[in-house]
Amino acid sequence: MNHQGRRERKKAELRTRISEVATALFLERGFDAVSVSEVAEAADVARPTVFAHFARKEDLLFDRYPEAEALVVAAVNDRPAGTSAVRALSDLLVALADEGNPLSTIRGTFRRFWEVVAESRALQNRARELLQQIEHAIAAAMAHTGVPDPQLTAALTVAAYRVVHLESVRRIFAGDDPAVVAAEHRERIISALAVVDQAFT
Repeated sequence: MNHQGRRERKKAELRTRISEVATALFLERGFDAVSVSEVAEAADVARPTVFAHFARKEDLLFDRYPEAEALVVAAVNDRPAGTSAVRALSDLLVALADEGNPLSTIRGTFRRFWEVVAESRALQNRARELLQQIEHAIAAAMAHTGVPDPQLTAALTVAAYRVVHLESVRRIFAGDDPAVVAAEHRERIISALAVVDQAFT
């Protein structure tokens, strides 16, 4: 068991190192200008090793997707009695924003990351795919916990957050004060998801 634990830990550490190397290259040169072979060389691993940890090149940048899916599913499945699924997701997103977690916060220091995504059609397409996967995962968790009309509820929840997030990113690109944007981003999460929640109560 200890041997297996060490093996899994080393595997996770290697995955993180490959992603960090890749992300640094993408931030420096742009996603489309960096090949997987260059990532492998910079990380001192074989090219097949990269694909053993990441199914697609785009996932090197979106490496935290599995964590994001696990968090939202757990928020729905493990929510306290009397708390709606949408409210549980709102509470999670606000908590992540408050702690500065990149999965739900708005900070000026993330601007280059968003620029890299905006510059690459491949990354934009993958971001849409991953968002759809999260929506399906949320819907499944909602169905499992007895939420009425889980597909529609999940779709509206994800759409509401997406609108809030993209507007906040656009404001950062426009040069608005990041501290102001971050504070208003937090409040808009609460208000937007409250509208969705009220529609189903």
